[in-house]
This record gives sequence, structure tokens and C-alpha cells, in this order.
Amino acid sequence: MAHHGGLVIGAFLVLSNVYGSLARIAFEKLTDFDYRGNTYYTVKNLSLYECQGWCREEPDCQAAAFSFVLNPLIPVQETLCQLQNETSSNNPSAAPQRSVNMYYMTKLQLRSENICLRPWAFERVPNKMIRGLDNALIYTSTKEACLAACLNEHRFTCRSVEYNYVTLQCQLSDTDRRTAGQFVQFVDAQGVDYFENLCLKGNQACKGNRNFQVPRIGVADDKVAQYASLHYYTDKELQVTSEAACRLACEIENEFMCRSFLYKGAPQGSQYNCQLFHLDHKTLPDGPSTYLNAERPLIDNGERIGTYFENTCEKATAASGAPSDNTLPVVFETTEDSNLNLTKSDINCDKTGTCYDVSVNCKDTKIAVQVRTNKPFNGRIYALGRSETCNVDVLNSDLFRLDLTMTGQDCNTQSVTGVYSNTVVLQHHSVVMTKADKIYKVKCTYDMSSKNITFGMMPIRDPEMISITSAPEAPPPRIRILDSRQREVETVRIGDKLTFRIEIPEDTPYGIFARSCVAMAKDSKSTFQIIDDEGCPVDPTIFPAFSPDGNALQSIYEAFRFTESYGVIFQCNVKYCLGPCEPAVCEWGRDSIESWGRRKRSVNNQTDEEEDMTLSQEILVLDFGDEKQSEFLKSELSSADFGRDKTVTIIEPCPTKTSVLALGVTCALLVLLYISTLFCYYMKKWLNPGKHIA
Repeated sequence: MAHHGGLVIGAFLVLSNVYGSLARIAFEKLTDFDYRGNTYYTVKNLSLYECQGWCREEPDCQAAAFSFVLNPLIPVQETLCQLQNETSSNNPSAAPQRSVNMYYMTKLQLRSENICLRPWAFERVPNKMIRGLDNALIYTSTKEACLAACLNEHRFTCRSVEYNYVTLQCQLSDTDRRTAGQFVQFVDAQGVDYFENLCLKGNQACKGNRNFQVPRIGVADDKVAQYASLHYYTDKELQVTSEAACRLACEIENEFMCRSFLYKGAPQGSQYNCQLFHLDHKTLPDGPSTYLNAERPLIDNGERIGTYFENTCEKATAASGAPSDNTLPVVFETTEDSNLNLTKSDINCDKTGTCYDVSVNCKDTKIAVQVRTNKPFNGRIYALGRSETCNVDVLNSDLFRLDLTMTGQDCNTQSVTGVYSNTVVLQHHSVVMTKADKIYKVKCTYDMSSKNITFGMMPIRDPEMISITSAPEAPPPRIRILDSRQREVETVRIGDKLTFRIEIPEDTPYGIFARSCVAMAKDSKSTFQIIDDEGCPVDPTIFPAFSPDGNALQSIYEAFRFTESYGVIFQCNVKYCLGPCEPAVCEWGRDSIESWGRRKRSVNNQTDEEEDMTLSQEILVLDFGDEKQSEFLKSELSSADFGRDKTVTIIEPCPTKTSVLALGVTCALLVLLYISTLFCYYMKKWLNPGKHIA
């Protein structure tokens, strides 16, 4: 920033009351600019204020595009109002298109009690700024917070504000494009938007005296007046008795900021002879050249053109020796203080002698920022732009922590493709920020493929990067097969009820999902897919869908095997999610089931290409009567090499209920057969006594 005058005072203002109130609806307006958007409703011949009011009442409306064309035969302004439920105007990288006779109004949510009842609170000019002449600089995480700070400013009249979407700098000023007595340079600035406060009262529009006169801009007066009558939207028409009455009407107008008026001469009948406008030549993107390029109407109906007047700001006279706001702008210096003499080794120390050891723990729902100091610290730690909703007060402590939520607006943590970032302020004073305070950029990167969690921190005002890396290893998952008693088994029988589990430890920020699971015979000649590529069960009657159990996935199924092999090998592709994974909705017949075989979608609904982790587990499935072969089969299977497959061997010592029942039935039948045989033998002997020889 260039500095006006010889004295520069550093100030860094923290406006804590910006976030103390609920968000309210307000609008910003662009003149002769248009943004791309999705129009869901169009209506003709509404007034500008009816169009804006309709958008205000519609919950789905995000922006309103109001345009009009001039009918050269009448001439009459024919209007068109388009309501949009999607708009690119909130995207800093989106470029607006020039559009003649267009007013584009974007709905905002501002946390301020000072929002006026006017149709729009700010006039926005994209990619522009006033060089120098700033009264204060603050850092805000959003444009809306910057605009709210301007409305809430009470130490000086905030007439304009500039917001830098890259550096998050919000510059407040009591100067605008109409300020007199200073050299105002309105220059191009990519990535910076200029806003003028239109909630000011008429007597606050100028730093000095406000007056109305015919503009001296190098264009003929009648040409300017004719352009205003045809191409300015008429905010209000009335009948007055004199030019002074029309001027007074513009000065006291409270429903909008009246910048100019057109007086058509003495009243004639019931015709209106005074038109009030919210526009002036400063508002037009091309300035005075707009009038030079305008064409006259095709038909001259002979009506009076009138005289066009614009408001001008006159320099205020200051008392002798008194400081004037016009000569002493207050600008915050963003360069490093040369008196600090900071080096790379003490970059985390401030001018008060306090040194900070900052560490970050990246978790699944929050970012824990822990600070240790070399001496007791008094003040507060908070998220930049969320000082009221995301803060911790510190009282005489050398160890403290701030938890940044990763979702919601309380801490306003930003996320892009797995990277979560925020800005943390370590502030000594409870209200005011000074150069003794530290600002850190905190970032957590959740990398699913390498399963490393890293973060980096960078003090905004220090030239050197502070690089701190934390890489907690994501634990590899494992497969366990449990029986009905929740014991891990390797040898089972057909029909046994088993629990198939894929597990990771509970103390990890990750969740898991599984897909592309297959069951294979030991010789790999036969395979059967049990979970498809989408995470859905192929046949739920054989292998049901996965369900979550803490950080684990499990499916309860009955043991099966292949005809030609006792050994069954299960193999699954497993990936990580940040936090719990979302289920896949699977269709089976007429039913819909959920299966935790799909990862959670990212914020922008994009899926990254990641490397699958393949797990496998073997189990021995016996038929009834195969118990004698189990030891031989186990020894045979254990001698085979299955690469990296991990086998857990726990032999079941007890018979199953089915085998006990079968044995009981067999014994009962044998006893019954024995009794029947004895009964038949004695009955035959009794009916046929032995013969005696005479």
C-alpha cells in the first residue's frame, strides 16, 4: 500500500462484536456487470425494488439480475427480473461480464445489527481498489465478515472497504471515490474487490460538505442529462415546484442513497418533473466516457430534457494545528518490524520475550492445536474471524489447547480435497491485536494412499516458513473370523455361524470400507465373489452385507466351502476414510439394504485414485465326519506358502450342538434296535418251545 502523508500509524483492529449477532440478509449490487448463474424464475415489467424484494423473500434465491431495455418508439424502460438459485458471484475467481443497463444483486448473510432497510447495503466493484488512504486493516476469513466489520465500525465513518481474497486482508476507510481534498487513485487490483457503504445517511455520504451541482466532466450538459433520463433507472419520481425542492428531496431521501437528480423545469399539469437516481458517473464502470458513447433516441418526442445534478463532496476545513483525517490515514504495516531482529531459530518468539512451541494433533472431527510457552501466558487463542465462537481464554498458563472443529461455521475450518486448514491467533490482549501477537496457518492433510497425517504452520507476518510434520502411521487392517462365542477360529464345519470381521484400532481418525471381496478355493481353481466393486453383497443369503461395529466392519454368515477343497481363502480390498464411511445402498430383490463397503464422499463429490490394500484370510471348512482328517489337513495347509497371508490357528476343542444331537439320536436308535432284537428273540423262543425225543 502506498501511504498518504508523512505520518503512518500502525493499528490492527479486532472487532469482536462482528460475530456477536445473528446473520441477517443484505445485498450487494453491481452496476452494468453480470455473473453466470442458474435462473429458475423470470418475470417482466417489475420495478427494481420489487425484483430485489422478491429475491429477499425467496429462500432459494441467491441473486437477482435486473435489466431493462429502452423502447426507442415511446421511449419506455421495459424491465426483466431473473431470480437465480445458483450464482458464480461468490466465487472470487469468476470473472463478471459487462452488460449494459444491468443491476446484479447478490444475497449476503452479514452478522451486524447495523444493516439498513435499503434494497442493498454495498455497491461492489470487482478487481478495483483505492491506493492508500486506509484507516484500518484486519484479517477476516470471508468477505461477509469484512463487510460486517465496516458496518460495525464506530471510531470513524466507514465509507468503503476492500477485501483481498488471497491474503484475507480487509481494509476499512473513511474515503471513497468521491472524497475531495485528497488524491484518490482508483486502480486495477486482481483478486481485490472494492465496496462502498450504502447504509450511510445522506449527511454521512461525504467527509466534508455535500453539495449538488452540474458535473464538470468534459461532456456537454444536455448530453449527460439526456443519457440519465434514458439509461439511468429512475428510483423515484415526483412533482415539485422548483429546482431547490427537487434538490432537497434528494438530500433527505432515506429509502436509498440519492446520488443525483434530474429537474425538468417548472411543473406542467400532473406530470412529474423531478427524477431521483442512486447512480452518478462515478458508479458507471466507464465513468464519463459512458455519456460520449451513448446514442440519441430514434424519435424525439419534444419533451424537455432538463438539468442534471450530481452530489459532490467538498473538503472540510479543519482548525489550525488540529490533525485532519484527510492528512493522517491510519495504515497497518504488514512488513516485519526491524527492531525485532528475529532469526530462523527464534521465529516463534515475540518482542515480549514469549516463545511458543506449537503442535497439532489431527483427528477425525477436530484439529487440536496445543501451545507450550517458556513463561506463563495471559490472553487468548482463537480462530481468525471466529473470535467469539472458537476461542479459549488463557490465564497465567504455559500449556493450553484450542480444538478447531472441522465442520460447521463455529471455527470456519476450510477443506479442499482432504486438506483442512485454519488460521490461529495467539493474542496477549483480550480485545486488541498488536504486533506482539502471533498468527499461524494450521493445516492437516489426510492422505488416504500413504496414510500419513501432516501439518505445516506459517506465521503470517514472519518471512520464514515454520515446517512441522507429524506422521502417525495409519494401522493396517486385519481379518478375523469368530465363532458364536466370539473366539477366533481356523477350523469350522459347514453351517457353523461365523462372524467375518475387518478391524483397525479404535484410537485412529480413520474409518474403513471394503469392496471387491472374493472367496477362493485353496488351489485357486474356484472363486466366488461375495462383495462386488460397489461394496454390495452378491448373494446376501450366502454372505450378508457388512455392518459397522465401532471402527470395524463385520458380516455374520454360515460357513461354506468349495466342492474340491476344504481350504477357503477370503480376500478383500480395503481403503481408508476420514471418520466413519458412508454405506452403499444396495438393491436385493424388492428390498434396499445398506452395506459399509463404500467410502465417504468428499466435499466436492470427487473421488481420488487411491491404491487398494488387499487382505486375505484362510479357514478350514470340514464336512460332518471329517474330524479325524482335521489334523492332517491342517498340517498340510500350514506347510503351504500363502505369501503374506497371515493365518491364526486356534483349534476348537468342543463338539458343536449339531454333532452332539446327531450322536444322541444315533445312540438312541442303537439302544432301540438292541431292545427290539432281545424282544424278538424271547418271543420266538416262547412261541416255539423245544421238541423232546421220545
